[in-house]
Amino acid sequence: MPLVKKIGVLTGGGDAPGLNAVIRAVVKAAYNASIEVVGLEDSFDGLLDPSRTRRLTPKDVTGILRLGGTILGTTNRGDPFEYPVDTPEGKVDYSDRVVDTFHRMGLNALVVIGGDGSLSIAHRFYLKGIPIVGIPKTIDNDIVGTTSCFGFDTAVDFAAEAIDRLHTTAEAHKRIMVVEVMGRYAGWIALHGGIAGGADVILMPEIPYDLGKVAAALRRRESFGAKFSIVVVAEGAKAIGGQLTVKTAARAGHVERLGGVGITVAEQLEEMTGREARCVVLGHLQRGGGPTAFDRVLATRFGGAAVELLKRGVFGKMVANNPPDIVPIPLADVVGRTKTVPLDYDLLRTARALGVSLGD
Repeated sequence: MPLVKKIGVLTGGGDAPGLNAVIRAVVKAAYNASIEVVGLEDSFDGLLDPSRTRRLTPKDVTGILRLGGTILGTTNRGDPFEYPVDTPEGKVDYSDRVVDTFHRMGLNALVVIGGDGSLSIAHRFYLKGIPIVGIPKTIDNDIVGTTSCFGFDTAVDFAAEAIDRLHTTAEAHKRIMVVEVMGRYAGWIALHGGIAGGADVILMPEIPYDLGKVAAALRRRESFGAKFSIVVVAEGAKAIGGQLTVKTAARAGHVERLGGVGITVAEQLEEMTGREARCVVLGHLQRGGGPTAFDRVLATRFGGAAVELLKRGVFGKMVANNPPDIVPIPLADVVGRTKTVPLDYDLLRTARALGVSLGD
């Protein structure tokens, strides 16, 4: 069994409430197992520049459980295998440099806290010989193999609160309020946030929508006396036969940015129903703020489980929530895949039973 005495920990990709809770759990559990922890700043960039590292002790993580963001910083533009540079080629492979720095720092293993992109990079480094344990992080809840990821509950909670607030102004002005939420190519936030907030329409990537049917559903509401409606739209939703609404196209070191579908839906529904419509884009508000109690507990469980794997010399795994347990699953089974909302998901059936329009 490999003896792990010194590990690195990093946070990669978009931020999510609960990152600091994971860092805290990793540091405390490692300290109690006599394992030294080195924090690597700004994702894998910390292994490209050793000056961007620092030793972490329980004192350094005191009081961060409740804080949003990450004390280590993060980036979704730092893939060492395709690092964006200002050259005619546009990108350079720095992966060998990362492996060399890992060994020169005397690290025995790496804990990577990230979403699908960061975990894919982590898996490639595992194949290059770095002992890796992954921890799933995303507000989108789209990582396969885990029932839930920390950050998702907090994002849904905020979306529901925002929808609650929009109910009052929508009712006062007899408007259609369209709420655009994050989620990229999966509709988990839209579905859970919409149901929690009492939305009348939920549009999500898994079910291409027909706005004619949505408008008909809103007119039916009006026919029985409802003077306002709430429409929740996932940023990755699209019309039947339509395309994703892309704000910024993908380029070297940058994934495509979705956004804007909510405005389109609001404008078209206003024209089709004759009722005033407004769009609110929640955007990065869903990523900010402190984590909910559920996310704090889940993040802490993930961090503790990751250190247990390190102590046992188990690498190339991601810790996953498989209620009631946290279990290890191979990174190879996770990367390159997206967990979307199943069309037979019970919450979809519940939504239909309640009369919520899904646009189909």
